[in-house]
Amino acid sequence: MTNFTAQALGDTANDGQDAGRSRPIGCSTEWRAGRFRWAVDAAAPVLVMGIVNVTPDSFSDGGQHNSTPSAVLHAERLLAQGAQILDIGGESTRPGAPKVAVQEELDRVLPVLAELAKRGHCVSIDTRKTEVMREAIDAGAVIVNDVTALADTGAVALCAAREVGVVLMHMQGSPGMMQAAPRYANVVREVGDFLVERALACQAAGIARDQIVLDPGFGFGKTFEHNVELTRRLSELVLLGYPVLAGWSRKRTLGTLTGRDFAAERVHASVAAALACVAQGARIVRVHDVAATVDALKVWRAFVG
Repeated sequence: MTNFTAQALGDTANDGQDAGRSRPIGCSTEWRAGRFRWAVDAAAPVLVMGIVNVTPDSFSDGGQHNSTPSAVLHAERLLAQGAQILDIGGESTRPGAPKVAVQEELDRVLPVLAELAKRGHCVSIDTRKTEVMREAIDAGAVIVNDVTALADTGAVALCAAREVGVVLMHMQGSPGMMQAAPRYANVVREVGDFLVERALACQAAGIARDQIVLDPGFGFGKTFEHNVELTRRLSELVLLGYPVLAGWSRKRTLGTLTGRDFAAERVHASVAAALACVAQGARIVRVHDVAATVDALKVWRAFVG
């Protein structure tokens, strides 16, 4: 694999000082998704993406919002609490999760997504299937959030043609097997190399740089130690010049750190993880607990500046 991360970071040694000695290869200061525009420079407010799972088996809130009225009500509540973006998902990607058929996924997400888009909200579709992306965009989605970084056939071309925002995530393996035995020689560099390769491939296919966001994929094909290392050195991925999204909400590593076995008990840990990522330069946080996150971001901004 070409070492794009080394190019972006000046091929400096991994001694924890890369971020301080290097310059980005060109920074996106705006994220563009359909008719929506957000500043994503360091002075801009951090964007909050609220999670709306319409699945029976998601690791944290599966089965809670399966009906369209319930999911729409939940989404409106997240917006009232301060979310700017709603991320609608109809297939769990937790470790060991089975794949969901295209039509079943569409049946879950489209009624909710279409209703929220009709109300003028910014809606993201969380999917790895090109067919679902296409139908969701037709229904009003302006962002595609894909745990496989648009690997499915036709996904990149579709997103380029429709000019949607994209979130490209790193995952080693597939949801069914990703936690079997993840290995890296250098997790930060390998994740960065993958994300830059995917971003450049998307740009070559016609997706504009200011439509691209990168997600290191905490918990996706990574051990506890990998996740901690990625978080501590997230600023090195920020140096690649694309906005970075942090998705730590309620994940298992937080339970390991705190002794909280149940995902719903990890709210405080999730907020702390989000702030740690923001301090490292993340510009978007994807969360279940919007109100707590927004309050924490307000206090953090007031104190830190």
